[in-house]
Amino acid sequence: MRSKSARKFGRVRKVRRALNRSLVLALLEKGAITTTLAKAKETRPGAEKIITLGKKGTLSSKRLIASRISPLIVKKVCGDIAEKYKSRNGGYSRIIKLGFRKSDGAEMARIMLV
Repeated sequence: MRSKSARKFGRVRKVRRALNRSLVLALLEKGAITTTLAKAKETRPGAEKIITLGKKGTLSSKRLIASRISPLIVKKVCGDIAEKYKSRNGGYSRIIKLGFRKSDGAEMARIMLV
């Protein structure tokens, strides 16, 4: 049974978490990033959970965002991004396939906030 199994990306747990954290941070800061399709699919749930926390706007949710991603992004998530998605229940991001990378043939994708 494959339920609850995540992609490992050939990395140990600490490095995998750091990769996911940095991808989510880049997505929330810039609004869109280009990465491989597998990494985009792993990034999406984390980013959407952070945005949902930001929509609550409570002190505890701000502290969770600061501990999970970065204290520097809290104002943007709880202010601009939360205001943008206040009437939307989930589905804050979109993944667009871009084709294959020339060097190694990895399938590339662009993940962006809707």
